[in-house]
Amino acid sequence: MNHGNISKIGSSSSSPLSSPEPLADSSNFALVRLRALLDEGSFDGGQRLPPERVLAAQIGIGRRALRRALEVLEAEGRIWRHQGKGTFLGPRPAHAKTGLEELSKRTHPLEVMDARLEIEPALARLAAMRATNGDLERLLHLAEKTASSSDADSRELWDSALHRAIAEAAGNSLLLAIFDMIDRIRQDTTWRLLRERARTGDRQQLYVEQHRRVIAAVAQREAHAAEQAMREHLELVRDGLLKVMTSPLPDRIDGEIPGTSMSAKTKNELRHGT
Repeated sequence: MNHGNISKIGSSSSSPLSSPEPLADSSNFALVRLRALLDEGSFDGGQRLPPERVLAAQIGIGRRALRRALEVLEAEGRIWRHQGKGTFLGPRPAHAKTGLEELSKRTHPLEVMDARLEIEPALARLAAMRATNGDLERLLHLAEKTASSSDADSRELWDSALHRAIAEAAGNSLLLAIFDMIDRIRQDTTWRLLRERARTGDRQQLYVEQHRRVIAAVAQREAHAAEQAMREHLELVRDGLLKVMTSPLPDRIDGEIPGTSMSAKTKNELRHGT
């Protein structure tokens, strides 16, 4: 990275940026200097700019003014910033890599349900077209294990296994990979407790019946019926989550570790799924 041009901007008497008494705390002054620096082409496309403290010192402006000027340049699409990694020239990449942990922090259960409603009905439809006899036997077994589960951990385990088996029976490796990514995000402990709050006795029995309807449609090769049954099931799950996320939180919930009390922060997370 060529920092020489930065120094020239701050020191050359012939530069239009020269000033007898630089206004180091002026955001407008900082913006003028930064724009001139970018216009000179001192950086290659996509190159990282110097750290804020270095950039501020080299062009003679305060860091607060620099940050404000950078915000303007980012809004204009001339730079983009990634927390912890730096500031880069050009617009933010359209397909920047996002880790699952970071993605999990940025989303919430209702967004996950939106994604599930887009992908899982389609997977059920494909499963009705492609499932083998072995797939059907496995689905029936997993449905019975889900129905007979008597505690939160077991219900989560077998329910997840059943939905994944339907995704596998669809016979599409790319869609299965997307399903697995969504399912891993769902494993957040706070979200699991939230889902358990939504599983009342009556609602859990409805889930069991809906699972059986999905499998029956798959077994009968009724693609549209399988898709519709899965959609109805996921809509019921979403409605249950929405209900508990907008209702008062009890002092204790099923699945909480005995002998522990929930902090205010934990209660807020359980209420909003964050």
